[in-house]
Formats: sequence, C-alpha cells, structure tokens
Amino acid sequence: MPAIIEADDEGMYVLKFRGAGQGAKALIAELIAGELARTAGLAVPEIVFVELDPEIARTEPDPEIQDLIKASGGLNLGLDYLPGSAMFDPIADKIDAELASRIVWFDAYVLNVDRTPRNANLLMWHRNLWLIDHGASLFFHHSWANLEKRDHYHVRVAEHILLPFASDIEAADRFMTTAITEDVIKQVVDLVPDSWIDEYAPFRSIAEHKKAYVDFLTRRLEAPRGFVEEIIRARYIQV
Repeated sequence: MPAIIEADDEGMYVLKFRGAGQGAKALIAELIAGELARTAGLAVPEIVFVELDPEIARTEPDPEIQDLIKASGGLNLGLDYLPGSAMFDPIADKIDAELASRIVWFDAYVLNVDRTPRNANLLMWHRNLWLIDHGASLFFHHSWANLEKRDHYHVRVAEHILLPFASDIEAADRFMTTAITEDVIKQVVDLVPDSWIDEYAPFRSIAEHKKAYVDFLTRRLEAPRGFVEEIIRARYIQV
C-alpha cells in the first residue's frame, strides 16, 4: 500500500513502506533493480530514502494504515511522483523494438515477475516510457537456501507485456551486458541501508549478505545466459 507524500524537501514522492507486505526485502528489490535499470539507460523515477516518524500515525483515522505507519518507522523508500502520468497502453502507445527488448531483457535478468498485461508497471510521462514498481524482483532473497543452484532461475517471460515488441533481443543482450557490470552491481548493492538487511539471513555479516546479492547478479551475466535463451524461445512461440 504505497502513499503519495510531500517530503521536507517540498518534493512529491510515492512512498513504499518498510512495514508493508514483504517488508524491507521489497524495498531492497526496488532499490537494486531500479538503480540497475537507470544505469542501463532505462527511465526510472528518482529513488530517495525517506525517514518516517511513526508519530504521524496518531493523525490517521484508518486503523490499518495506523498500524502500517507504526510498523514503518525509520528509513523507507520513495520514488519521485510523476504528475499527470498515465499507465502504458500497448495498443495506443508506441514503443520501439530497441527499448522494448532492453526492458524485457532487464526484467528477465532481475527476475521481475510483475510486468504483465494485468499489471504493466509502466507509465507514459512526457511521451517517454518509465519503469516503476520493482519490489517483486529478486525473489530469490526470500529464501537464501541452496542459492548456488538458482543461477538459472527464469520468470514467465511469455507473459511480459512488451514481449510482442521485443524483436531485437540479441542487440539488447550486447548492450545490457556492457552497461551492467560487476562494478556497477557492487556500487548499487552498496546503496542498500544496513538497517534493511535481514538479521535472520544465513550470513555472518552485512558485508557477506550484500556480497551474496552481487555474486548472484554477476553470475547471471555469465554466458550462456539462460534467461536470454528463454526470451528468444518465448518470442519464437508467440510469433
């Protein structure tokens, strides 16, 4: 349950609560996936950290929202609010093959299961396509057991809303593997606040925990990339 807020910098943001749903892990996925997408040249609203005072709950009449605010005291995540934006319509909105291919590649890479016709999580703003809501990405971190066997995880890419437009996957693969490198991954993962790290995860330190994210995402870049083959196969079947 995100909220539109005005922060003390007078900016408007979509606030993602740490106390909602999948908790801090959804915020970690939002941060890592969003900043990797930005690095690769995809349009993502600015991501900021938001300190939330749980005392705000006192003025909220809805008891469920009160509980959510209380559970989210401290550091949360916000995305720049895009006023006047509209949900992407695959029939009305035009998108070129290069951009569509890069987005499909990216979502398969970060295991984003939430970019389907049911919930596109794409906005049109100032005639550009913007990517939002990556909290369902990186689902491997909800269970760290046997992580070394999960490098070949796939999402059901056949359901991706942009797959019909993604006719240049090979070129997208060449571009994205140049834009997203191990050094870039390390820099992005280092942005994750220590307070969001799951103390019950099977790691001896926060540094080791963050390294697990880096290792997983780096291994997915190694050839042959099974998720790329899956995209091509899904395209072949669909066409």
